[in-house]
Amino acid sequence: MTAPFVEIADGHRLFLRDWGSGPPVLLLAGWGMDSRIWGDVMVALNAHGLRTIAYDRRGHGRSTDPGRADDEGLADDLARVVAALDLRRVTLVTHSGAAGEAIRYLARYGTERIARLVLVGATGPRMMADDGGPGLTPEMAAAMRARLASDLPGWIEETIEPFAPGHRAALGAWMSGMVQDVSRRILLDVQDAILSVDLRPEAARLALPVTLIHGDRDASAPLDLTARAYARLIPGAELVVYAGAAHGLIVTHAARLAADIAGRCAS
Repeated sequence: MTAPFVEIADGHRLFLRDWGSGPPVLLLAGWGMDSRIWGDVMVALNAHGLRTIAYDRRGHGRSTDPGRADDEGLADDLARVVAALDLRRVTLVTHSGAAGEAIRYLARYGTERIARLVLVGATGPRMMADDGGPGLTPEMAAAMRARLASDLPGWIEETIEPFAPGHRAALGAWMSGMVQDVSRRILLDVQDAILSVDLRPEAARLALPVTLIHGDRDASAPLDLTARAYARLIPGAELVVYAGAAHGLIVTHAARLAADIAGRCAS
């Protein structure tokens, strides 16, 4: 049985869920979420004969809080999990902002252990506007950061409906509690990393099968700014668009998502 924690730097550790057997699928939660958000998808993937692994990012869920997070540190955390479990031929699945740490991991550590990458509702490759192109302005990013620092509950209340339109009240309360339990310092650091990073050079050099799964009603990571931009950059990338789906398709479309992931694992 896999130990429930993986040690990282400075005596800190990451909480781990490792279910089932078969080819491994490693799932990374998006900003503000922990491994619990993948529960429906993990169970469905187990039914497809796949082993599912998810961990709580530093400062999230049951993992400890080092008080800092950046792209390189998060990529190194991912590398420690992959090495600790001796994972090979892994299907690496990310949601939202976790795309950045996965792409940075592949740039730093290569593809020796990773068979394919599935980016679900991915942010990036560049969220900030530059050269007159689309994206956030510095003023917009600063206002968002200030709101997250001073009124996180209010921000969640305003954004949870666009994340999962028509969600049940219990689901909204569960997700809201998950975000509010995250270390505020880590939450802000991860948000800064998502907004500041330029993943275009690393994305263009990806040398493994990549599938992008995205909703065409995604308000957090608009399709044209994110998944379609990745599809133009990544050699041979496959883009799958869910009509009518928003950013939270990991909870609103869990069964379909699991089937699509399982289908790529079989290819």
